Amino acid sequence: MPTIISHAAVPLAIGIGLGRGRIPSRLLLAGVVAAIAPDLDVVAFKLGIAYAEAFGHRGASHSLLFALLLAAGASAAAPLLRTSGRTSFFFILAAAISHPLLDMLTNGGLGVALFWPVSDVRYFAPWQVIEVSPLSWRRVFSAQGLAVMRSELAWVWAPCAVAAAIGVLIRRDIPSAGRGNRA
Repeated sequence: MPTIISHAAVPLAIGIGLGRGRIPSRLLLAGVVAAIAPDLDVVAFKLGIAYAEAFGHRGASHSLLFALLLAAGASAAAPLLRTSGRTSFFFILAAAISHPLLDMLTNGGLGVALFWPVSDVRYFAPWQVIEVSPLSWRRVFSAQGLAVMRSELAWVWAPCAVAAAIGVLIRRDIPSAGRGNRA
């Protein structure tokens, strides 16, 4: 898995690219939480649940169903997030599904149970370009941890920064309603 910090890159990029007018601060924060939430399954280790089980690491919480449930919850909580139900749903869905998709790009672990409960099969992407993050915080600051950070900068943060910048540029180039066209 990428580090928990790098999972926040996708909702941050979308939020910056679309701007506060479309993604209010509360929704952006909810998106960051949704992007990180699947890794709460590491609690399973403490509960004696094996990695490869359905509720183990990268299992049910990394599925499309889990992302849809988070998105439905965000839609219901839209007034608290200061946005529409539709915006909340799709933003949280994108944030939540980004987590297993990024995990599928890593070069370690057992893969992602993307289609749970329909299938327990765990998947990797055809290219596994992101160094898998150590599960121990002590190892994050090791040589392996530094390799992971370099990998995430190249394969997660840099593309997200480019996407956010493109979004900002496009948004600035589109005239707002009622202001007329730019000359």
